Amino acid sequence: MSKNTLLIVTTSFPQSGDGSEAAGAFAADFAVAMSKHMPVRVVGPGLESGREAWEGIPVWRFSAGKRPLSLLSPRRPWHWPAIGLALASMRVQVRAAVAAGGVAHTLALWTLPSGWAARGIQRSHGIPYSVWALGSDIWTLGRIPLLRPLLRSVCNNASAAYADGQGLARDANALTGRDFEFMASCRRLDGRRSQPVSVGPPYKLLFLGRWHVNKGIDLLLDALDRLEPGDWERIAEVHIAGGGPLATLVEDRVHGLQSENRPVRVSGYLDRVHASAALAQADRLLLPSRIESIPVVFSDALAFGIPVVSMPVGDLPDLLAQGGGWLADEVTGDAFAAAIRESLTDVAGSCVTPPGLRDRFSLDHIAARFAGQIMIK
Repeated sequence: MSKNTLLIVTTSFPQSGDGSEAAGAFAADFAVAMSKHMPVRVVGPGLESGREAWEGIPVWRFSAGKRPLSLLSPRRPWHWPAIGLALASMRVQVRAAVAAGGVAHTLALWTLPSGWAARGIQRSHGIPYSVWALGSDIWTLGRIPLLRPLLRSVCNNASAAYADGQGLARDANALTGRDFEFMASCRRLDGRRSQPVSVGPPYKLLFLGRWHVNKGIDLLLDALDRLEPGDWERIAEVHIAGGGPLATLVEDRVHGLQSENRPVRVSGYLDRVHASAALAQADRLLLPSRIESIPVVFSDALAFGIPVVSMPVGDLPDLLAQGGGWLADEVTGDAFAAAIRESLTDVAGSCVTPPGLRDRFSLDHIAARFAGQIMIK
């Protein structure tokens, strides 16, 4: 059997299609985009181990349990049994996917633990692998002393290393001693706007993401509390969509805003169709993150031509330097309120996407670039 297949090993892959995993949406959409260039197989998480197909792509599911690996931490000893079982299942399913034959290259999404599994296959079968790092790999796992040597080994044994942010690539280089190439993560949304972004108030504001401290949902709620009545006159709606560990906080704070007759509404995670519909109606996308590289939802905003109100974190200041949104002065609720206020009053040039930026976040462009670099024939 000729070796022409790409094996993607990932801890992020959708199971229900409910929109709860942005990184999982990217992994699935990237696999489909890569399948236009070469045969693709995927090893991804599931409630239990097994094999299925995702849009025609064979998927080997490893048993990750009911709690996503992203919510399990090596710093918490009581999480170790669940982590250990998931890693054991991942290793078995990766070996099964390789045993099907024809694998020429493995792509690890993300560095740990997927890169650890890919390195094992390199050692046992001689199959080269690449790693693609998220912020959580470098800024969270990279700070754990026991994991740092493993992360360095996995990265330095890879034939290529990518990071989904420019600043993240520099930090990954500093941590591991090897070069990382910036490669954006994004997802495929098929919706289109029925009307352009509004150039005058009242505006529709949208938050779309996890309700997690890193994503700054609490800072967004602080900012909304600080808006004046005159600001609210310029707002048609604030739509907060998503879910996560801060769900109780979000529901309580939104109830308080609603009791003051503020036009704020909450919905859960949005699947692909409903996320497209929400983006198609939004005039401003809110990114209040405390820590971020480049969120997948930023590429959504580019695709739908929505200007962004953002915290000054990760690559977002550089990406917004040429236009396309408003940047808070610092990572606080007060500063984010000021940025929202500016977005409600200053429209000059704000809805113009910087030239060439959209192509850098095109899924087809990214897949073609990766396919050319690994050179599977």
